Amino acid sequence: MAKRGQPTKYKTEYNEQVVKLCRLGATDKELADFFNVTEQTINNWKRREPYFFESLKTGKLEADARVADALFHRAVGYNHKEDKIFNNNGEALIVPTIRHYPPDPTSCIFWLKNRQPQLWRDKPDDNSDNGYEKILMALKSALGKE
Repeated sequence: MAKRGQPTKYKTEYNEQVVKLCRLGATDKELADFFNVTEQTINNWKRREPYFFESLKTGKLEADARVADALFHRAVGYNHKEDKIFNNNGEALIVPTIRHYPPDPTSCIFWLKNRQPQLWRDKPDDNSDNGYEKILMALKSALGKE
C-alpha cells in the first residue's frame, strides 16, 4: 500500500538536537520553529517516532529536575565557596570564604503548596491554623529537633 501525503521532514539526527533544545527549556512551539515545521508536525513526530518522543521527554525531564533542584536549594538555604578579593597595599589578597544564602520564604511556600497541599493553603479553613502546627512539627521532625 503506497503512503499518502508529503514525505516526512523528520530525520534521526533530530533526536540528539531535541534533547539539547529541551535541556535549555525549549517549548514545543520553539522546537517547531527550530525544525521549521508546525507544532502539529512536532505532535505527529511524538506519536510516530518513539526515539524522538523519548529524547524530548528526557530533555524536558532533565530541565525540570534542574529547576526543582534550584527551587529546593532556595527553599532550604544553601552555602557555597567564594573568594573575597581585597586590596592589601596595592597587592591583591584573595581570601577563601563560605557564603550563606538563607531559606527564601517564597520558595518555601511554593514548595509546600505543591508538595504538601493538605498542610499549606492560601486561604485557611474556618477554625483552622492553616496547618502551621503540622508544618512546624514536620520541620522539627525532619531536622531532628523533636
